[in-house]
Amino acid sequence: MADVEHRPTNFIRQIIDADLASGKHNTTVTRFPPEPNGYLHIGHAKSICLNFGIAQDYNGQCNLRFDDTNPEKEDIDFVNSIQQDVQWLGFNWSGKVRYSSDYFDTLYGYAVELINKGLAYVCFLNAEQMREYRGNLTQPGKNSPTRDTSPEENLALFEKMRAGGFKEGECSLRAKIDMSSPFICMRDPVIYRVKFAHHHQTGDKWCIYPMYDFTHCISDALEGITHSLCTLEFQDNRRLYDWILDNITIDCHPQQIEFSRLNLEYQVMSKRKLHTLVEGGYVAGWDDPRMPTIAGLRRRGFTPASLREFAKRIGVTKQDNMIEISALDACIREDLDANAPRAMAVIDPLKVTISNYPADKLEWLEVHNHPKEESMGSRKVPFGRTLYIDKADFREEANKKYKRMVTGGEVRLRGAYVIRADEVIKNAAGEIVELICSYDPDTLGVNPADGRKVRGVIHWVEASQAVPAEFRIYDRLFTVANPAAEEDFLAVINPASLTVKQGVVEPSLKAAEAEKAYQFEREGYYCADNKDSTPDHLVFNRTVALRDTFFED
Repeated sequence: MADVEHRPTNFIRQIIDADLASGKHNTTVTRFPPEPNGYLHIGHAKSICLNFGIAQDYNGQCNLRFDDTNPEKEDIDFVNSIQQDVQWLGFNWSGKVRYSSDYFDTLYGYAVELINKGLAYVCFLNAEQMREYRGNLTQPGKNSPTRDTSPEENLALFEKMRAGGFKEGECSLRAKIDMSSPFICMRDPVIYRVKFAHHHQTGDKWCIYPMYDFTHCISDALEGITHSLCTLEFQDNRRLYDWILDNITIDCHPQQIEFSRLNLEYQVMSKRKLHTLVEGGYVAGWDDPRMPTIAGLRRRGFTPASLREFAKRIGVTKQDNMIEISALDACIREDLDANAPRAMAVIDPLKVTISNYPADKLEWLEVHNHPKEESMGSRKVPFGRTLYIDKADFREEANKKYKRMVTGGEVRLRGAYVIRADEVIKNAAGEIVELICSYDPDTLGVNPADGRKVRGVIHWVEASQAVPAEFRIYDRLFTVANPAAEEDFLAVINPASLTVKQGVVEPSLKAAEAEKAYQFEREGYYCADNKDSTPDHLVFNRTVALRDTFFED
């Protein structure tokens, strides 16, 4: 078992500690049970860290089990992406990958057991009638006309359902519980429905499929799960979870424990809304770097360590709340500040000609890869007569607070010389297209000898060796903190959530690895896109700015 002093604690771990201390359990078995109907998002990352983290800390096990009971909405691509996401986050499941469909024969047998006990019946109400019969929070439901059909007749009808003898929506198998229960989920819930759909694991073997509430608790019990962790929306359903296990012949009865789901500012977490964004073309797929999906965050440059740290910081509670996006940004900034090498990129280039530098000379300067970590070593960057700086780093006139280049003023080029802006060249439209500068050859690595004041330090890229690159600058996907609360969440999509610019990078980035993070000096943290970037067409995604500029003018 992990060192208790260094183990994080929360109300779930306190329950586990008590269960182990009392002898109720001698180990822990958790599970992560995603439905393969979309890509995992950062809320799932919280659940992954919780379930797999408990298994690690208590020397237990955590199963990966796909809740694959709705084949019309599921896809093998989602199955594969989920496995990749779990492993990328740094976790491994116990044993083989499991599927709820592994238990379809067993689940059918338990449905038959409930029928034989008079605790399940075939109902012929359609969906609209069932809603009418169910009642509401102030009115009890009323019994289905077939609620008291004999077990023998129900068994024959259920076998006919399995054999394909009924159309979709014509009938369903319902648990016989209590139509006057104050909990709607206990008013004879559907546990099987007819669905003629090809299943990605079982093919065309079945034309009836069990419902999640029936499947999940039995799957947990069959796998010997000790603590079944789920989000608060399943709190009422715990009564159905327990009822099913109490009324079938099974040895194990896991404990369901609910915790608050993750709500993150400027994002939506509903899979339905995420599907709308993808299918409507509002984003470029599930792994669009603006999406809250793990694949999108990975493509944007977030690291597994930053997401695990984020999950640790927000903790596990029973209280729903909205997490500030700045908390997530802080985790990745801290990670990359310590671990990302520095490099130079000019995103909005302005040509600089150094008039007193030899036209045929190219020297290679040694620059540290990290200002604080000598172990990261250094690299060579070229310096020549023609350079590029960022347009934002020059003004013809500015006050003393402006710490970059102005006409007649001096700045230091990062890792290189001090230069002075002598002349401004403009085009016919009056736009600045080039600066004529001069350099002080005695200032490489040292301050000017006569104590001249240098305004600041700016980044640059030498022109002849510069590598063209595309920069994708990402910002909040929505303009309001809680888009899910809007009447139309699509109406508050941020039109400036993606800005694309064409610039240049230093030659050391020609072979930039996908997803490898760099701090582009004074620009932000970037990584090469894992789909579109090639050595012949570099594409860099901005992971996060050096500071939060979303609310600035």
